[in-house]
Amino acid sequence: MYHLIKNVKNIIDKICPISQKSFNEIENLLEVVSFKKGNTFILKGKHNTTEYFIINGICKSYLINPKGEEITLSIFIENSVLSPQSIRTSNTISNLNFKALTDIDLVMMDAKKFENLMINNLEIRQFGHRVLQNELISKVEKEIGLASLTAKERLQAFRNTYKHLENRIPHTDIASYLGITNISLSRLRKELSE
Repeated sequence: MYHLIKNVKNIIDKICPISQKSFNEIENLLEVVSFKKGNTFILKGKHNTTEYFIINGICKSYLINPKGEEITLSIFIENSVLSPQSIRTSNTISNLNFKALTDIDLVMMDAKKFENLMINNLEIRQFGHRVLQNELISKVEKEIGLASLTAKERLQAFRNTYKHLENRIPHTDIASYLGITNISLSRLRKELSE
């Protein structure tokens, strides 16, 4: 499990490099947790005070629509950071569900303790701000894509961002993420392979 925690430094440095001294402060807060494919590990309406790094696997954030269908909002791949706790909760109550689309290994830490590190350490604060900035950019880009791109263009953009993901996660989740039906996705995949 120790090697999983060591991967967190690589994830952080990819986003906003920090010194080993600063990482040592974060490392003291880290704990490893794993979930099986299909497990919803954050539930909408439930208390959540945790930050997460995704070491292995793929997960999604989603909501349930009035028809009882899962609507995929975001997809998170290995070696990345889950949406910050401050964005995905209101008063520590989760606004979203998060589900493992494959078996998944996460490294987690208490959000309040991480916030305290951000207050006292400039490098950690810069990393935290970059994560927030990247999350907002990602959401705006998705909104722009849904509003201005054709379904085919959205699928091509998805393929550029998430290479080889079509072979690893359910197509229903991809279709939902793209704002199209599963039948439309099948048709578009066929068109693009010709």
